[in-house]
Amino acid sequence: MKRQRGLGLIEVLIAVLVLAIGLLGVAALQANALKANQSALQRSQATMLAYLMLDAMRANRDAATAGGYNLGTPGSPDTPECNPPSENDLITRDQAYWLGKLKENLGNSACGLIACTATSCTVKVFWDDSRAGGSTTQIIEVTSQL
Repeated sequence: MKRQRGLGLIEVLIAVLVLAIGLLGVAALQANALKANQSALQRSQATMLAYLMLDAMRANRDAATAGGYNLGTPGSPDTPECNPPSENDLITRDQAYWLGKLKENLGNSACGLIACTATSCTVKVFWDDSRAGGSTTQIIEVTSQL
């Protein structure tokens, strides 16, 4: 009877193949996790930026409840504002700063919509999430009393 010494070359190749397939699966999982993490980061930033604008409106409550901060056209479908206003008063500086931060944090396609009534304000943030594997347009909407 012949005794076998060590592993055969075919057995080593099969083991390497199984290991390579496993590592490819781990790499794909890591790539998907990075995409989901980027999407979650953008949603968090959009929420914080919506609250940033609500805080600015709380600081200038009378102008906000009078509709001075309204930006874009609410309705179905909503038409957000993507370009900052050009005037140089407190309201337009707040709006320009906010729209600039949207573009800085969420990409150049980010836009915002503000609609205030006498009792509450709604802030919507729109951005493109296709890079993270989501739908092309994401929307965060925050409504608050001032």
